[in-house]
Amino acid sequence: MEEAHVPVLVNEVVDGLRVEPGGRLIDATVGGGGHAYQILAESAPDGVLLGLDRDPAALARAAERLAPFDDRVQLVHSSFAHLKEVAEAHDFVGEQGPAVDGILFDLGLSSLQLADPDRGFSFMTDGPLDMRFDPTSDGPTAADLVNNLSEEDLADILYHYGEENQSRRIARAIVEARPIRRTRELVEVIKEAVGRRRGRLHPATLTFQALRIAVNEELDAVRAALPQAVELLAPGGRLAVIAFHSLEDRIVKRFMRRESKDCICPRELPICTCNHRASLDVITRKPIRPTEEEVEENPPSRSARLRIAERKS
Repeated sequence: MEEAHVPVLVNEVVDGLRVEPGGRLIDATVGGGGHAYQILAESAPDGVLLGLDRDPAALARAAERLAPFDDRVQLVHSSFAHLKEVAEAHDFVGEQGPAVDGILFDLGLSSLQLADPDRGFSFMTDGPLDMRFDPTSDGPTAADLVNNLSEEDLADILYHYGEENQSRRIARAIVEARPIRRTRELVEVIKEAVGRRRGRLHPATLTFQALRIAVNEELDAVRAALPQAVELLAPGGRLAVIAFHSLEDRIVKRFMRRESKDCICPRELPICTCNHRASLDVITRKPIRPTEEEVEENPPSRSARLRIAERKS
């Protein structure tokens, strides 16, 4: 069995979800099964877990890692954008209503995905410009975006999804260098456009992040999934989300804040007209970050931010 991806904030997730024997939990981004393994161990002997992932290779690794738990775990090839539909199809909705005790989203990219040059996620190795979480899908690849979008649309993607302040210069260089089919080709174009050094950040970091987010429609999936998660949680159930960059974390923070309020009308309105009622209590006013020890042992964890909320009774 290949070396496993190291999950981040495992103890904090288990504690934050209040995993107990007999619990019904969902890992909406099961990946290699690291968090799921600990959740199933803590919920023994009869806790059950539903795991989703868009990446069939990740699901295969999770199935191998979680095999000791036998029928206590169900794994499904799906985006968490369809979370409620998947939960209903796999009997994770009770006859009397919401029945899930905890739901986890780990929004990070796995080290195993980065390490595979054929996936095209990494600017450190040469491979095809793919970047799809699900390579079996017929969705566009990063190469499709790089070679077919207008210069303006490319610049907008780099700016909005990568927060790249050299977005227009990079987009112009990409258009002039087309066709670009390989990660190394794209890296060289970016280096020529903005220079080979940008402090501690590799010059291609933000462009690769932006293209990956666009290819997989990641932010839209998060926006779609969070309300579904709240619907599935039983009263007192917990929602835990690990984000690795500010775009995702901002969406999670604003969602939890909004859903913890009874009224979301604009402040200038004299009376409430929205009829909104709070569905969550925010548990983490500030995100939980990895300890220095964890960052030392697992450097990719340094940017992780865990937020937790509880379904109101």
